[in-house]
Amino acid sequence: MSVDKYPLDIWTTRLSDQIEHLNNLELNEDTVFIFHDAIARILWGVQFRGRAEHRHFSLSNRTSCSGVVLSHRSKLLISITGRNMSFTGPSVAASAGRTVRRSFDFGRTYVVRPKGKHQATIVWLHGLGDNGNSWSSLLETVPLPNIKWICPTAPQQPVTLFGGFPSTAWFDVNDLSENAHDDIEGLEASATHVASLLANEPADIKLGVGGFSMGAATALYSATCFTRGKFENGNQFSPNLSAVVGLSGWLPCAKTLSNKLEGIDEAAGRAASLPILLCHGKGDDVVAHKFGEKSAEKLSSTGFRDVTFKSYPTLGHYTIPEEMDQVCAWLTTKLGLDGTK
Repeated sequence: MSVDKYPLDIWTTRLSDQIEHLNNLELNEDTVFIFHDAIARILWGVQFRGRAEHRHFSLSNRTSCSGVVLSHRSKLLISITGRNMSFTGPSVAASAGRTVRRSFDFGRTYVVRPKGKHQATIVWLHGLGDNGNSWSSLLETVPLPNIKWICPTAPQQPVTLFGGFPSTAWFDVNDLSENAHDDIEGLEASATHVASLLANEPADIKLGVGGFSMGAATALYSATCFTRGKFENGNQFSPNLSAVVGLSGWLPCAKTLSNKLEGIDEAAGRAASLPILLCHGKGDDVVAHKFGEKSAEKLSSTGFRDVTFKSYPTLGHYTIPEEMDQVCAWLTTKLGLDGTK
């Protein structure tokens, strides 16, 4: 279950220097996919279990490849996304100045069946740019025979952080900071999808949600919907959550959480009894460790009494066996799993 960081020496020069080379890239389709995939995995800490060749490409053949500029911390990364890439920007307004409602088409869902007696079902959400298959492959190997894992794939949508180019994302994100804009519409759509995936589970099965990075943020947002008992539009959040896990993530809408829980009779009880595990590495240079720490503090100060925050001194934006062992032990305890096969 070990995960190696992919040692890719990607270009980090200024945009003006990169554009000079853009017309000289020559790649085949396989290499294009690997190169783009590797960049997404480095930026967002997604599992990378295979190997890929790295080259400094001498960039040519405009007709077969399209260049995408990804901005990350003052560094500019060039990613080649493949043949005949098409992109339609977000429709922010229609005639008469009306805002157009976005469409969210969720991708394929991967399911890991329990290898023993079915006692719990957890929806697990991947990070930005990934899909459900990566995490389902990892979760297939964890020693939790009583859990059914549901690993959906986020919809393709324009991501502001990537200059508006599309990626699999649970919601739009413009920055990774305390002042980042909260995409309520995207968060609501993804939390609704999580609830729908849990809706048909048997009544005696305990339910949970977890995720990595942006998936962790979505899991925490789903937890706040459960605590309120409803979504922003007033529709009921039906699943009764028994556990929430967030790895290398953050709490969306943290500044308004207290106000949203006020005046809801059952919210305090649900918050107090909901177990939440947050894990974060101090070496994380994508979602800073302080965001995970502040998320745990905010939850605790808002009435969530069963919050565990686990810090890892050298961990970056990825997972390691020690962290996954912590997740397994915590879930076994909080969900009362007996390990029977």
